[in-house]
Amino acid sequence: MAWGRLLSSVGVVLAIESFVACGGGGSTPSPPHATVTVSPKVAAVAATTQSQQFTATVTGNVSDLSVTWSVDGTTGGNSAVGTISSTGLYVPPAAGGAHTITATSVALSSASATASVAVTDLAGVFTYHNDSTRDGANTQEYALTTSKVTTSSFGKLFSCAVDGAVYTQPLWVPGLGIGGGTHNVIFVATQHDSAYAFDADAKPCVTYWHANLLNTLHGGTANETPIIWNDVGNCSGDIYPEVGVTGTPVIDAASGTIYLVSSSEVGSAGGDCSYGPGTFYRRLHALDLVTGSEKFNGPISITGSVAGVGNGGSVVNFDPQKHHQRSGLALANGTVYVAWAAHEDATPYHGWLFGYNAADLSQAPSIFNTTPNGGLGGIWAGGGAPAVDASGDIYVTTGNGIFDANSTTSPFNDYGDSILRLHPFSGSTSNGVNLSLAGWFTPWNQQNISDVDADLGSGAVVLLPDQTNGPAHLLAQIGKSQPDPVGQAVVFLIDRDNMGQFNTGSDSQIVQSFAATCCGLWGTPAFWNNGLYFAGAWDSLKVFAFDPSTGLFNTTASSQSPNTFPFPTATPSISSQGSANGIVWAIDAGLYGYAAGQNCYAVPVPAACTGPAVLHAYSATNLATELWNSSQAASNRDQAGNAVKFVPPTIANGKVYVSTRTEVDVYGLLP
Repeated sequence: MAWGRLLSSVGVVLAIESFVACGGGGSTPSPPHATVTVSPKVAAVAATTQSQQFTATVTGNVSDLSVTWSVDGTTGGNSAVGTISSTGLYVPPAAGGAHTITATSVALSSASATASVAVTDLAGVFTYHNDSTRDGANTQEYALTTSKVTTSSFGKLFSCAVDGAVYTQPLWVPGLGIGGGTHNVIFVATQHDSAYAFDADAKPCVTYWHANLLNTLHGGTANETPIIWNDVGNCSGDIYPEVGVTGTPVIDAASGTIYLVSSSEVGSAGGDCSYGPGTFYRRLHALDLVTGSEKFNGPISITGSVAGVGNGGSVVNFDPQKHHQRSGLALANGTVYVAWAAHEDATPYHGWLFGYNAADLSQAPSIFNTTPNGGLGGIWAGGGAPAVDASGDIYVTTGNGIFDANSTTSPFNDYGDSILRLHPFSGSTSNGVNLSLAGWFTPWNQQNISDVDADLGSGAVVLLPDQTNGPAHLLAQIGKSQPDPVGQAVVFLIDRDNMGQFNTGSDSQIVQSFAATCCGLWGTPAFWNNGLYFAGAWDSLKVFAFDPSTGLFNTTASSQSPNTFPFPTATPSISSQGSANGIVWAIDAGLYGYAAGQNCYAVPVPAACTGPAVLHAYSATNLATELWNSSQAASNRDQAGNAVKFVPPTIANGKVYVSTRTEVDVYGLLP
């Protein structure tokens, strides 16, 4: 009996323990819980052509670890906001905008996570300062906002190495079929006479092609090299140690072609700027965007002549040793325009503008010489490109040189220190062929400007949007400091349809002029949201508001940056979403080095002679608010390569591209 009672008791205990273990009458089971994470947290893609893979991870005690995907609250998305597959592959819509990607746990609908994706519908950055007006504004940038450009969320992503200094602004082409897929691509060229196509997004950098512009496939001859710095100019080292591609190329997206100019020589001219023996070449290339191979009968050697007595005879010939292609190229109505000045003001030289048939470079070009019966008058523009209006007319500004258009005796076709409007036509003029002078402006004190080397043409023209009050078509331009008032660079606001020509004693015939910045501008202002942005040498970055109701600028700066920009000044670029989230990007290139350094002319260049470019970002509505710069982050995380002169940054698809002496640096939102 005892044993029976004992066994019975044990059975009861075991039953009780079993009941407790199963949850009966004891602790309740844990409720389901889950945590969802999404990667990447931020992304930027080009409309239609660039997809983005998102990945969701679910952790917790749920048995089903899958998620459902939505875009802006719509499961699977739609054509307006973009679609997302069950595996997280996002395909953007055709329109630009910012969208929210959400991954929601299937097992627990209260558990979700989000990511942001910005879609740009920017067609591309195919030319210097974004478009033919040269306003420098990308108003279709949805990833970079004033709240996201901070040291904790924005910085240097990667770099692409090159073989020489990059004086060309990076050009950006979205959705290009290249490298066995569809990719966004940036294009640059170097002073070592190389051109590159890089993936705009891949980290580490991916090179699709590298073209040596001096090999036989690109028109080169035996023993040809980039021009040695002291075989041209006045031995001041403006571009050092070699001169290859300087002007920013231009892209024809319709034909898939990039146009650029190489500079080279065979046989040193002597190495002392004495212009001794040597053969010099300036070639215009037309390269296929996908392969880098030549097309359209390119390259062609640039040659030309006009009637004139400027060089002591009856004809002025283009001299490939004396002339330098500093300005960016322009493309309009099937014509590629190439502007010329000199190397370091070494005479004799003239300003030239050539126009080539983009579909057949071998055809005879249009030509305009700015000073055929005088001299100088180079088209410098601090690297800026000719502006082009809706009718196809071209606008350039000349530097110091002979001006005799107000003379009472012939000839009177020399236009030093002038803004010129050139009209394509068929025929000859006293300045060349197939380009006629449709309008011009020359400051009243042109002779003083020329005497003190205060080139009007150190800066380039920017065309303002069409106006409804006052003159409909305006342009603004700034050059070096004028002798009157002393030490100030002047903003000239000009009616493009009635440019004013020359007026003795004042510039009262034009719309407006006012002193705006110390010490001059080398480059191109930006224009956004009725504001003109620029940074003169050793002065702050400033913005002057334009009032459409009066058709005039407020002559007091609306805001200015807390820091100043030394020579060679800055050409700013602007990103925004329409009129919102405006960010001004500007490069401090004060450590470009060579010309100002002591004992710098050695290869490799001594470290003391140069230093990094510094990229700055400011709120466009208040330049006193600096959002970020590339010297702020610890341990030189965002440091750029060493600086070059006159190159603006390029902003596209959530990234900022900066040219330097050894690399192209790519900045964007940090992962």
